Amino acid sequence: MRREDHRADNGRGKGPRAARGGPGHPSGPAAPASSGSLGTYRERRDFSRTAEPEAESPSGGAAARFVVQIHDASSMHFDFRLEADGVLKSWAVPKGPSTDPQDKRLAMPTEDHPLAYRNFEGTIAEGEYGAGTVIIWDEGTWRQERGRSVREALERGHLSFRLDGRKLRGGFALTRFRGDAWLLVKRDDGSAGRRGTPDPTRARSARTGRTLRQTAAGAR
Repeated sequence: MRREDHRADNGRGKGPRAARGGPGHPSGPAAPASSGSLGTYRERRDFSRTAEPEAESPSGGAAARFVVQIHDASSMHFDFRLEADGVLKSWAVPKGPSTDPQDKRLAMPTEDHPLAYRNFEGTIAEGEYGAGTVIIWDEGTWRQERGRSVREALERGHLSFRLDGRKLRGGFALTRFRGDAWLLVKRDDGSAGRRGTPDPTRARSARTGRTLRQTAAGAR
């Protein structure tokens, strides 16, 4: 394990903070990863002031989708979201998903998001929950491995899955290791590499090719 990730594994990494109500670290207790309710998502947002989608979720397609968004909130982080049970199960990953199996990334569960959120890219207004700019860093489809339902796997504290995205591919696992803290780890398979995670300030949107700064400037 790399030294930089050892701090996260021991819970000493700061991770996303609650300042400005950033979704990376809610001001209240984190919603359980197995919860299907969008009530918390709805309560935290004023949809007359934010362009984020309202809580109603459209029907999903034949294949379950995933999205990884970079969120420049009070603390920069990546939001990792998997479609399951009609919502996006969501975790804030301070250092972002890695293609290197040696990297054990801290992942903190956040509230379920509507399926339409996988299309959200833009700037959340100052004063709103999660104020800051969001870009879609990666997206694609995913499938669970090893049988049991997603809900049961999350309740048991271990979810093995495969991603088929533009940047993230192959096997991954989410494992709860203490309280509400989880670890996101890449499996050592043919799609593993040593690229790790890009600098979020230089990373580009999978949809538009724009950086966070360019996306924020376009919102003005």
